Amino acid sequence: MTQEFKLAIQRRRETGTTSSRKLRGEGKAPGVLYGHGGEPAHVAFDARAFDDLLHRGARTALVTLTLDGKSDTALIREVQRDPVTRRVVHADLQRVSAHESVRTRLPIAAIGVALGVKEFGGVMDVMIHELEVEGPADRLPDRIEIDVSALGIHEHVTAGQAPLPPGFKMLTPADTIVVSIESSKTAHSLEESAAATTEQAVPEVIGAKPAEGAPE
Repeated sequence: MTQEFKLAIQRRRETGTTSSRKLRGEGKAPGVLYGHGGEPAHVAFDARAFDDLLHRGARTALVTLTLDGKSDTALIREVQRDPVTRRVVHADLQRVSAHESVRTRLPIAAIGVALGVKEFGGVMDVMIHELEVEGPADRLPDRIEIDVSALGIHEHVTAGQAPLPPGFKMLTPADTIVVSIESSKTAHSLEESAAATTEQAVPEVIGAKPAEGAPE
């Protein structure tokens, strides 16, 4: 069942560093609500409630906002955190309607244990952690799952091979490598060592006629 994400917001009548600092001292965080051709609105919301939404998956979901007794829907577009405390210090919210087609980035989740890792001691490299997609706002998945269980050594999955829900299309270039399985450094060193020991010099044929122009 799809989770519902709700957030009460209020208008800010004052802006600037001093006002924002005061809000944070009250346990709130400032933000901006924009989109649908309306004027950007400076808003504030409970920082703890907002952080809880993020932890429950609202970063890639439609959020129902309550402002001045009216409901609106929006996507969380950007979140800024304090580099030390990791508290939310600002957020950008974009108004979108429930069935509107939107562009967004979704995180990747690798499912299963790759054959090359399980059977041959390889390692899995996640080359990118998000894919850009386009689709209806009210059906955004919280992540894109990629089954890697069949991948062997030196095999990979590209963006074009990543499964998407019906009605969505991939915007990340199709040939972008998302996940690959490679030899571990130890295994790679052993492979190079084995290759070096199997190299043999071309035997000289005694009595063979030298090639034309070759020194005798």
